[in-house]
Amino acid sequence: MDLHESAETNTVTAIFELPGLKSEDVAIEVHGNRLTISGESKLSENYDKDGYSVRERSYGKFSRSLHVPQGVQVSVLAA
Repeated sequence: MDLHESAETNTVTAIFELPGLKSEDVAIEVHGNRLTISGESKLSENYDKDGYSVRERSYGKFSRSLHVPQGVQVSVLAA
């Protein structure tokens, strides 16, 4: 996560890089004064190697919460 504050525009920008995740695997929620980014990665790879069929899987959940100061409005932009 990269966090940038601009006094000139009175904004705070949080940038999250989530390689390999689809937008439907990520949730962005605001509850009260807390911004939460959470998601789940599900990677599966199948291939043949030296006459064997190989299947590799990787699963994991993540969550990151940030305190948002009182009076600050949150807007979400996805790239």
